[in-house]
Amino acid sequence: MLPALPLLVAGTIATPALAASVTITITQIKVAEYHRPYVAGWVEPVAGGNARTIFVWYDVKKAGREPGTKWLADLRTWWRKGGSSMKMPADGLTGATRAPGSYTVAIPANLPAGQYVLKVEAARETGGRELVSVPFSVPAKGGSASGKTELGTITIR
Repeated sequence: MLPALPLLVAGTIATPALAASVTITITQIKVAEYHRPYVAGWVEPVAGGNARTIFVWYDVKKAGREPGTKWLADLRTWWRKGGSSMKMPADGLTGATRAPGSYTVAIPANLPAGQYVLKVEAARETGGRELVSVPFSVPAKGGSASGKTELGTITIR
């Protein structure tokens, strides 16, 4: 996802409204055959309701008989929460897989006030699968949680 660009408004600099941002850490796993994980992140109300995908990282350039979208179903929880009905690529939400490291993504500002859970799921070819949940609230009260294998610390600010 591209970083938010500042906008010039009546001589002042303003940035698009954000409820929060989330930093996702993909861990470096020392194995003979490493494949970058597919990763999806979504927000859902604690009390139940529709899930809202905020990002999906997958092999967008894989074409041919088995396009990269074929393995999105390996992100099982996200797939069941609404990923199966998404048309890929989704403008502003999808992007290429990421190498190990930390990445920051915006959580949209138009979430109504309330309690939410950010869920981040990762699945890797010849590797593992992991789901990390981070509770947060709007207005802003962030949180963090850590994965054990595929994902490192997930922090909401």
